Amino acid sequence: MSRAKIFGISLPLLALATAAHAGTFTFETAAGATESGGNAVDARAVVTTGAGTVTVQLFNLLANPATVAQNISDFDFALSGTTSLGSLASSSGQDITVASNGTFTLGSTVATGWAFTSPTAGSYLLNVLGAAGPAHTILGAPGAGGTYSNANGSIAGNDPHNPFLNQSATFTLNITGVTANTTVSSAIFSFGTAAGDNVPGGPSSTIPEPVSLSLVGSGLLALGLLRKRLPRK
Repeated sequence: MSRAKIFGISLPLLALATAAHAGTFTFETAAGATESGGNAVDARAVVTTGAGTVTVQLFNLLANPATVAQNISDFDFALSGTTSLGSLASSSGQDITVASNGTFTLGSTVATGWAFTSPTAGSYLLNVLGAAGPAHTILGAPGAGGTYSNANGSIAGNDPHNPFLNQSATFTLNITGVTANTTVSSAIFSFGTAAGDNVPGGPSSTIPEPVSLSLVGSGLLALGLLRKRLPRK
């Protein structure tokens, strides 16, 4: 490993390296948000931009939903500084099947079956309705009793809509031109099994995150050792 000397003390260059960063942007539906039918919805998206990659995590925060219209079925977002079409590198979510009595069975973690497109330059869409849908919409958690006691026939025992994705899904996208400084300028969630039931997401936070915390830890450790070894006046 390459080393450098500071005040006569040899230290690994890795310990002195500056950690690479990524940008993390969180969007949520507003408190009291509803879809077009008047049903409550509650969703969050965490979008992380890095060197040529974007990671999107979608969360359905609404517990014990009554209807499939409250399930997340697509996510549209816009990026600054790039117009590349990009591609879907991978996606994952856990299957969940809800029986007619509201009980459920958890399945394996699988590919979501969602499609990824770029409807306009700089705008990107993750969508299940044109792909694996009407199955694999993102379902919220069960109710306090451990069942989907509120679920109607669009969720409970509905063969075309089952299995759902259990509460969340993760997508990794390859998009040329994206960097750690790329920002997410807008976000829109869609719900249900009919296209166009859109609810905007407002920005919750923008957080620069280190790609490798070990680099930061190594740097702090090196500085601590340096301080201990310097002669006292």
